[in-house]
Amino acid sequence: MNKGNFRFKKEFGQNFIFDTNFIKSMVEKFDIPEQSNIVEIGAGMGTLTEVLANKYKKVVSFEIDKTLTEKLKELQSKHSNLTIIFGDILQQNLESIEGMFGGEDYYIVANLPYYITSQIIFKLLFESSNLKAMFTMVQKEVGERYCASCGSREYGIPSVILNAFANTDIVCNVSRKMFVPVPNVDSCIIKIELQKNKFNIADQDKFRSFVAGCFAMKRKTLANNLKKINFHDDIISPALQQLSMRSDIRPEDISVENYINLFNLLYR
Repeated sequence: MNKGNFRFKKEFGQNFIFDTNFIKSMVEKFDIPEQSNIVEIGAGMGTLTEVLANKYKKVVSFEIDKTLTEKLKELQSKHSNLTIIFGDILQQNLESIEGMFGGEDYYIVANLPYYITSQIIFKLLFESSNLKAMFTMVQKEVGERYCASCGSREYGIPSVILNAFANTDIVCNVSRKMFVPVPNVDSCIIKIELQKNKFNIADQDKFRSFVAGCFAMKRKTLANNLKKINFHDDIISPALQQLSMRSDIRPEDISVENYINLFNLLYR
């Protein structure tokens, strides 16, 4: 880093891990088959990139900071199975990325800037065709929300939407002290295993809007939130009764499956 006169950039949310032993143990926890294809988001200084390239069939790694070009191109020259692409993953065409693997399945391994974590995860979740699972480093509190169970304080919009189309789990917690520079928050790695046919949801975009509407006023009852998105009592009450839900039930007390059942009933 000193040799390259590198400076951390706040606009890219740069916090790197250099402990190779920790990174190797972390990758082992992913339990990804060794002949797999990998897309890495956020190569940074290439510490994780090299571990992935040594272990897996093919690695395509994205990095937005072009000042890291020399370091990462040097790493690419050492691994014939590694391709470095300098660019913003949000601006990439996923179809062309998936074409690099010849239509084969692949996995995402990502250390995302925390301020755009959700944006990237949902892009990958809904636009990918051959993605098997994502393993991504996120702020600990965010990871707990993504993986939260019905009835918990953390349960909300991302919990419902993610778990309607995937299975989520926290792989491990990561102390802030593992990073350079040290951030103000602890992190965790979450696994998002895609299950796009997990439930029968005819209109995914409409379902996502519906869930957002149901949580618009979290302190209000579900019925009150539904009225705000233009459903009337003569529709809401029979639907809640049919699903054996109390009239005063709150958004955080409804399971993912019941959100889907309610969505199907109301829009039918």
